Amino acid sequence: MTHLPYLIMDLALILGAAAIVTLLFKKLKQPVVLGYIIAGFFVGPHFHWLPTVYEPTNIQIWAEIGVIFLLFSLGLEFSFKKLIKVGAPASVTAVFEVVAMIALGFGTGQLLGWNFMDSLFLGGILSISSTTIILRAFDELNVKTQRFASLVFGALIVEDLVAIVLLVLLSTLALSQQFAGAEMLQSVLKLVFFLVIWFAAGIFFLPTFLKKTKKLMNEETLLVVSLSLCLLMVWFANSVGFSPALGAFIMGSILAETTQAEKIEHLVKPVKDLFGAIFFVSVGMLIDPKMLVEYAGPIALITLITIIGKVLSTTFGALLAGQSLQTSVQAGFSLAQIGEFSFIIATLGVTLKVTSAFLYPIAVAVSAVTTLTTPYLIQSSRPFYKWLEKILPEKVQNALSGPGSKAKDTQSLSAWNQVVRSTLLNTFLLGMLLICIVMVSAEYALPYIRNHYTDGSWVKWATAFITLLLMLPFLYALAVRNTNSVAYREVLASNRYNGRLNLIHFFRLILAGSFIGFLMHRFFSFEAGLLSVLVIAVIIGVFNKKIRKFYDRIEARFMRNFNERELAAAEKNRSELAPWDAHIATLELHPESAVIGKTLMELHWREQLGINVVLIKRGEHSIPAPGRNERVYPGDEIFVLGSDAQIKRLQAIIRPIKHHDEEETNPANVVLRDFVIDEKSSLLNKTIRGSGIRERIKGIVVGVERNNQRILNPESFFEFQQNDVVFVVGDGKLINKLIHEHH
Repeated sequence: MTHLPYLIMDLALILGAAAIVTLLFKKLKQPVVLGYIIAGFFVGPHFHWLPTVYEPTNIQIWAEIGVIFLLFSLGLEFSFKKLIKVGAPASVTAVFEVVAMIALGFGTGQLLGWNFMDSLFLGGILSISSTTIILRAFDELNVKTQRFASLVFGALIVEDLVAIVLLVLLSTLALSQQFAGAEMLQSVLKLVFFLVIWFAAGIFFLPTFLKKTKKLMNEETLLVVSLSLCLLMVWFANSVGFSPALGAFIMGSILAETTQAEKIEHLVKPVKDLFGAIFFVSVGMLIDPKMLVEYAGPIALITLITIIGKVLSTTFGALLAGQSLQTSVQAGFSLAQIGEFSFIIATLGVTLKVTSAFLYPIAVAVSAVTTLTTPYLIQSSRPFYKWLEKILPEKVQNALSGPGSKAKDTQSLSAWNQVVRSTLLNTFLLGMLLICIVMVSAEYALPYIRNHYTDGSWVKWATAFITLLLMLPFLYALAVRNTNSVAYREVLASNRYNGRLNLIHFFRLILAGSFIGFLMHRFFSFEAGLLSVLVIAVIIGVFNKKIRKFYDRIEARFMRNFNERELAAAEKNRSELAPWDAHIATLELHPESAVIGKTLMELHWREQLGINVVLIKRGEHSIPAPGRNERVYPGDEIFVLGSDAQIKRLQAIIRPIKHHDEEETNPANVVLRDFVIDEKSSLLNKTIRGSGIRERIKGIVVGVERNNQRILNPESFFEFQQNDVVFVVGDGKLINKLIHEHH
């Protein structure tokens, strides 16, 4: 009989237990993650009524792979562009909440008499909310389209990045075992440096590579290439002193900017689900009931502090960011839990052996309780706001709904501010690239050549010369090149800021010279650096046009790759119907817009504005050249043809209705739902008009599926038959009531 390795038996045990428990949790409509953790407890060493894993060490290795793929998938959903787009409110809310919870968690640990590292890791564990749990709860409660949901999603994106920084800082602190400000600052600067370099190099090379090899890649090849890129970045991150999770997250965020992002995310999902399941099962294996009983008091206290602390800190953070009281309260109640990142931070403490044995089970227990309370907290957020509205004095309410709540996320910047911002950003990126070139050449290339080939005196000169050639286009861009943007031309034409512009140009020249001196100092001496500055200045002056062309090509390729997804979408939607000053614009219809539910004939956009609707995109379904009887629904993307002035007037018309209070602004949870007409339904053989559906749900019947054929926008005399699947848009609560009464 062939010997079966313990690893296979262990996997069979943990996956079998996970399958049974998660099926039960699906039936009970509870989070699957919680099921995995309980399954891990059942097959762990502390539960003796079932077989136990033979080799926990091997399972831990698989769990580490699970963390890598979890972070890789998170990076694919992250995208640095999303971080830029979330705006100030989400950023302020997330950062305030994270800082407050770290302080609150640390203070709680100290109050309980824990040591410094346990208290600090507790703060980190409590600071990050669970994206997985919130997304699932929002789906089940049908609140993804409500105003506060967009703030929550933005805050989660910011929290993901903050969690990565937190992992690096906690690792540094754990290894040094002391709070050294200079060392922490060095770690942050090192992290920023590598983030910029990885991101810049990745965006420059990877989209081009995927584009060139697209015809050669089927789904299998793309999956293998994606996972290999992920693991290569994991290896590289580990080599330079960062956690493997950081490398996986960065590679995911780079691939998120490519046109293949959705496909890669789809292909990686089964791998992530498999290894993620093993990770969460391994988390459950560490649960010790005796320890939970022993620390029942701290668990209850920390759970209470987590819920109350997150509700209050998120609410105050959102209010500081200029959000209304209702939006702030609902966001606070939504983010009141901990999840996957908390497990990763707790795992880090165990791996580095700097936290006590009780901290990990406590984190798991708090996560389990807050996971169960999340849906109920989200549901109770609106009634709680109503109660607050009744008890708060009118002056306080007016202060909380003052000018800040009506401010936009971004304000138009003056031309001068735009020039300053773009100059600072370009200087920062170019500086990072130049430092990277010098460090790689001095620390890796030169020692490698000397050790493996020759150690002649000419080697240093040759390496320095080649390094200068590589730096040349970036030195040119830093010292000489001016942007040809509209803002820069406006500033130049105004003659108001000439003195400041000259000062900026002088600063750029000095900075470029400093980088040349930095290179020569690494290889030779300060005097050689001064001489090199003069030589480079002459070269740039003589070959100015050629260097500019070369750099322009580099920049154009980077920007093309960086905007690849947007360019592909624009190309897909591009139309040749606008040979005059009109153009195609895409507008999304807000659920609270006054035009929702009306036909194009009722809206009279063509007659009143001169606007033509050329396409309506509804989810995955597109309606080209829609007819006059076509209705528009919440979330529709409408592609319209018109001039700038016409489109601006249309934007004003479709803008959400503004009311004096938020209760009126968001009167209903508008959702799309479907239900089946069975033999017991009271709607059977009734027409749409006769059924009274429109009045009862404050919405409309948008389609009927009969015998696998879909009938869109059926007429009012349409008669329902048995087994019809009816699609309606309206108030979610009223739709649920209708379905319950007629079945």
